[in-house]
Amino acid sequence: MTLLSSTAAAPARRVPVPSLARLGRRHPLVLIGGGLLVLLVLLALAAPIYAGDPLNIDPFVRLQRPSAEHWFGTDNLGRDVFARTIYGARISLMVGLISALLAIGAGLLIGVVAGYIRSFDNLIMRAMDALMSIPTILLAIALISLTGPGIGILIVAVALPQTPSVTRLVRSVVLSVRERPYVEAAICGGARLPKILWRHVLPSTVPPLMVQSAIVCADAIMIEAGLSFLGVGVPPEIPSWGNMISGSRLYLATAPLTIFAPGILLAATVLAVNLLGDGLRDLFDPRAKRRR
Repeated sequence: MTLLSSTAAAPARRVPVPSLARLGRRHPLVLIGGGLLVLLVLLALAAPIYAGDPLNIDPFVRLQRPSAEHWFGTDNLGRDVFARTIYGARISLMVGLISALLAIGAGLLIGVVAGYIRSFDNLIMRAMDALMSIPTILLAIALISLTGPGIGILIVAVALPQTPSVTRLVRSVVLSVRERPYVEAAICGGARLPKILWRHVLPSTVPPLMVQSAIVCADAIMIEAGLSFLGVGVPPEIPSWGNMISGSRLYLATAPLTIFAPGILLAATVLAVNLLGDGLRDLFDPRAKRRR
């Protein structure tokens, strides 16, 4: 009786949670990339507090050098380059994150169907191969030309070319998981297909999808900047890094910060996402770190 009571009174064992210092020591890329990305997101969200008006046009102060009033100078229309650069982060981050979520969601659904239901596999993968054969920029330009520029169609145009790579990744994971003994045991036990997919197949796709989502997000940010540079992305009145670089390329010698400021921030954002993706890969697959 005493043994039972003492056992019942024993505190529950806590699951160890890795601290931030331990994560930074073992996987510094996750901490560096994630911290830089969080900083960029906070700067973009707080832009109305400190950045000023990115749309205010003042021809009397056009192409000015950096000053206390205009930290990065002004562009050819007299707009504040610092404000436009910070507000441009909102567009790039929003397009990158939403496009990555759409591509991951669509690729996960299609990849699970292709990998688990054999009768659909060949048809789906041939369609994905056909989609992958079209250059990303040309496919995005074709979609945008049908409806005109806009953030909504831009997100779809950026997400659609990224879906086949996610589909192939999910399909490969599902093909390896569906032959596992525990999946076969669940089938023999009479478990229904939704339950098998939810409890036994989908959890195996989470680690590779987290890594792939960082890659897709970085690609989406670069595609958005490229489309805006070509004039088929975000409308010209909306500040974005691609629009800024495209509109200021003729004034590089006069006002270099009009190009360097958005270009450096674009490179820093893509670098942060790529570092986060590399860190997540090392975190979920330690063998990949030892092979390098």
